[in-house]
Amino acid sequence: MAAMTATNPEAAGTNAGDSGDETANRIWEQSARRLRAELADATWHTWFQGVKAVRFENGTLVLSTPNSISADRIRSNYRPMLIDAVATAAGEQVEVELITELNPEPDFFEPKPSVPKTSSAASAASARGSELPTGTLNPRYTFDAFVIGSGNRFAHAAALSVAEAPASGYNPLFIYGPAGLGKTHLLHAIGHYVLNLYPKKRVRYVTTEAMMNDFVEAIRDRSRMATFKRNIRELDILLIDDIQFLERSQELQEEFFHTFNHVHGASGQIVISSDRTPKSIATLEDRLRTRFEWGLITDVQPPEFETRLAILRKKAEADHLGHIPDEVMDFIASNIKENIRELEGALIRISAYGSLNQSPLSAEVAKSVLADILPNTKPREVTAALVLEETALMFGWEVADLCGRSRRRPLVAARQTGMYVMREMTDFSYPRIADAFGGRDHTTVMYAVDKIRREMGERHTTFEQVNELIARIRLGSDT
Repeated sequence: MAAMTATNPEAAGTNAGDSGDETANRIWEQSARRLRAELADATWHTWFQGVKAVRFENGTLVLSTPNSISADRIRSNYRPMLIDAVATAAGEQVEVELITELNPEPDFFEPKPSVPKTSSAASAASARGSELPTGTLNPRYTFDAFVIGSGNRFAHAAALSVAEAPASGYNPLFIYGPAGLGKTHLLHAIGHYVLNLYPKKRVRYVTTEAMMNDFVEAIRDRSRMATFKRNIRELDILLIDDIQFLERSQELQEEFFHTFNHVHGASGQIVISSDRTPKSIATLEDRLRTRFEWGLITDVQPPEFETRLAILRKKAEADHLGHIPDEVMDFIASNIKENIRELEGALIRISAYGSLNQSPLSAEVAKSVLADILPNTKPREVTAALVLEETALMFGWEVADLCGRSRRRPLVAARQTGMYVMREMTDFSYPRIADAFGGRDHTTVMYAVDKIRREMGERHTTFEQVNELIARIRLGSDT
């Protein structure tokens, strides 16, 4: 259960006084300010803007929402975040109860005129409710930030063509290739480009697993099914990542078949990413496979040496890493060849080493710093226990702390980072990760993964911590 006040996003919670006692207003005002700072604009305006404080009694904060749809969404997707914010504001653990107003808004998905104007395309989409909460676009993933090489040139050109003229050529556009080569980047870049050219387009980016989780919730509560279908069908651009996970659910394949037909039939553009071709996705229905092959199928391949160098230089410039000697760049590009995330992570690690030790960088230093992740060293098998152990060591906690119930801020940050890394380095589902971290609710993991992913695009320290933890997990922290 969770919620939020304030129709004025710049003064979160200021209208709470209309509907609650003084304690409820005070707790909610502080909670709302924190939530407003952490949530994406689309999420705030769509789900939280109309929430109000009602009362605080017997250790329970009662909040009202404009309608049952927003209450359900907050309960299912944002409950841990809300409870954390309220507990911080109250100085103790507080129960949160959501109720629905007697006179709900007539059309929940109508644009809200009070949304402030912003310069970003994503915010423009948020203002009219067209970019849905599950699919916030990463501000780092634009076409300008994408480094083009021989391994991705055709995929980039196809993505740009689709973004410039949606649904007029390659529909669907199917991009496949191994993890870490820029498929997700291209999907986000299409979203940004479309919203810059056509601010009124309804764009949604969603991972297949997030779609699956929403679908499961809709099956459990049939009253949500209409909302689920509307959220994923009433679109101009559907950007769906990791479609290979459809093979896990025949029921979702059935639903996505109708979603594909609806969006495509209404002249909407569909862009799909996968780690393999449609023909290689086991148990995928033939009728879906043939539809995925209607448009253009293109792949991304590992970058060649010159492209790897260009990626490193752009990363150093974007993250303000200062001067990195050419011999260090050459060493990284020569030794890390298959994955762009690993390439950038190695650069961050070496830069951090030089900065923290105040020592000059060289190829020899790079070789020493990266000894545990270089290709000639055998990596460890990544298990839940290994991720927990290395997360605890890196952040100075015990595994029992990570799996416990304490909500001390530094511990919560470490726990959320561990959840994100476990998600990135394994094929574990959200519920399985939740079990590994002490049997939590899977929505807690979903929130943690989304939060860390967002912070990696906004905070350099978070990006460094994640890459350092991944490096420790691969071959150990004793090197």
